[in-house]
Amino acid sequence: MENFPPINTVMSKKKGAKMDYLQMTAPCGLDCFNCPMYLANENEKLRATISKNMGISIDQASCNGCRNEGGTISFLGMTEPCNVYRCIVKKGIQLCSECTDFPCDHLHPYADKASQVPHNTKVFNLCLIKKMGLESWAKDKAKSVKDTYFKEKWKL
Repeated sequence: MENFPPINTVMSKKKGAKMDYLQMTAPCGLDCFNCPMYLANENEKLRATISKNMGISIDQASCNGCRNEGGTISFLGMTEPCNVYRCIVKKGIQLCSECTDFPCDHLHPYADKASQVPHNTKVFNLCLIKKMGLESWAKDKAKSVKDTYFKEKWKL
């Protein structure tokens, strides 16, 4: 099995520290910095709620973000990196939207668990990142994409 180390280094979680949006955005376009599992690192009540709701130990009820976990998200039962992470490491790129094959089947949307996880927002997020720039997307749009996905009514 190939070893896939974390990209860059673990970012500081100290209050007042500047967010490294590239480090905390998964290569597929998911905003790890807005994920409840990441936010649970600094919020014990949220961590306990996640632990109870997901039926996992309190120790498993947090995540440091895709890049900091080397593409292997343990609370999802992963024991090796996802296909997207393997691909970007192999191609030497930071985000899928930088790839000449974008979008590809690694980013295919699925109905399975669509009401529970934001995976169907990946391509939309990557397009917004390309259009707005990573930092502007992260500060001004990422949270509203997730909120709209989970809370708004479907419309055309």
